[in-house]
Amino acid sequence: MSKKKDKEELQESSNPFNKEMDLDEVENHQEEQEQEDAKETNDSANDNDGYKEKYDQLNNQYVRLAADFDNFRKRQAQERENLLKYGAEETLKKLIEVIDNFDRAQKAIENIEDCGQVKDSFNLVCNQMKETLKKIGLEPIETEGKEFDPNVHEAVMQTPTSEYEEGMIIAELQKGYKIGDKVLRASLVNVATAE
Repeated sequence: MSKKKDKEELQESSNPFNKEMDLDEVENHQEEQEQEDAKETNDSANDNDGYKEKYDQLNNQYVRLAADFDNFRKRQAQERENLLKYGAEETLKKLIEVIDNFDRAQKAIENIEDCGQVKDSFNLVCNQMKETLKKIGLEPIETEGKEFDPNVHEAVMQTPTSEYEEGMIIAELQKGYKIGDKVLRASLVNVATAE
């Protein structure tokens, strides 16, 4: 039995809850615990303040970015509207000069009986119109002596012939035009085929 008793005494002495603590130690322990809790609360509050500042900063950046994008979108819409509304302004200014010459020619031929003068006036205004359109960027599509190209030509006739190689353009039925690389109207052509 003594071994059993010794074992119990040993367990009791090693158990910290069975030790008697004096009152000062308990109060010190409680104060330390309260200080640690207060410190954790302060650390948590400081962390929250840091997160709040970061959130406010990011939120302000987002609001500014959203406002900038909205302004950009409105500017683009206004520019697009102006382009559609006034995009032809420069072109029309150049064509006004041609219209003025048509008006002058119309007044001039009222009292003219000589067809040669009328023909000269017509040719003058027609050439001016073509030059003005060329300055704007309008180019005729070449067909004479060219091979048929479906990108710029439209074959409305095919003629079997031995005078031309197969696929060559025999005649232009309607002139085609392009601006830069873009075809505005394809040339209507007659294309040679094998007999």
